[in-house]
Amino acid sequence: MEPAGQAPPGGAATVEVTASVESTASVEVTAPGGPGVIVSDVWRFFGSFTALGGMSFTAPYGQVTALVGPNGAGKTTLLLILASLLKPHRGQALVAGCDPTVDPAGVRAATGWMPDAFGVYDQLTVREYLRFFGQAYKLDRSTVAARVTELLDLVHLTEFIDQPVHVLSRGQKQRLALTRALVHRPRVLLLDEPASGLDPRSRVELRDILRGLAAQGAAVLVSSHILTELEEIADRVVFVSSGRTVGEYAMADLRAQAKRAYRVRALDPDVLSRALRDRGIAHSTVNGGVELAELTEEQAAQTLAGLVAAGVPVVGLPARRTPLRVPHVLRAGIDADHQPGAHGADHQR
Repeated sequence: MEPAGQAPPGGAATVEVTASVESTASVEVTAPGGPGVIVSDVWRFFGSFTALGGMSFTAPYGQVTALVGPNGAGKTTLLLILASLLKPHRGQALVAGCDPTVDPAGVRAATGWMPDAFGVYDQLTVREYLRFFGQAYKLDRSTVAARVTELLDLVHLTEFIDQPVHVLSRGQKQRLALTRALVHRPRVLLLDEPASGLDPRSRVELRDILRGLAAQGAAVLVSSHILTELEEIADRVVFVSSGRTVGEYAMADLRAQAKRAYRVRALDPDVLSRALRDRGIAHSTVNGGVELAELTEEQAAQTLAGLVAAGVPVVGLPARRTPLRVPHVLRAGIDADHQPGAHGADHQR
């Protein structure tokens, strides 16, 4: 975590925000108009080092927004600002309509915050752990008890309710940390690398939980340095590098633009191969069909339509599972930012 209270170049030291959550109502927060998160030209310095250099983006309600960038891009610094734990030196951030520097208690009442360090209390039981955080948000006993039951069922930890936290595996502690962030029914979720280290099953469960929360109207902002971790989770992706926003995309658009290898199967392989040769489509014969050169979704659809129109008895055109990649137009800029020594990138998170 970054040191607190350092000044921008030539500026005065900044006192960090330390207000508690207790002064604001802690039941479900009604979403105001506008996006759940607005980041507008936010800067943050540590001495002469620029951790954030004018980052801007929005995270709408009802969607999962991925914040993706290499280690050192400034993701954690930005999330700490949104969680009211660090002050920006320039620019403004709004979370559920509240400015973290002006109304930190309002932000914390509306926000579920899950840092990359779990912060679990190993000697408490799972029930005691969640009860502690529910009481910190001023929830009454009956509400806390109901939320504990509901949330542990959601993350499949009910059987551990009276077990000490230290018996949980890393993945189970990660799910427990998520329930802690959800205990007061926040309208905005800030999650710092929640998919890191999860096994495939746990990642699917995380996807289902976050998609469900977005469907209920929450604004979910989740960070990662690996795009493929969030490909099946996010609706939108914001690419960041060296403290700057370098691109925003709908995840569906990224998928549509991405080129993948497709495998075609037909009842008559010879007719299929002849039709592909006639159309000048590069292909190779593999077990179970014919593999095409990498195509976009639109190109694959056009190829399929052409084969069917030519009378080829196609029975399948599945895409081979390949990782979604950062758009080429952004890759050069990100790579340049993160060469050794570039902008001090190795010193920020």
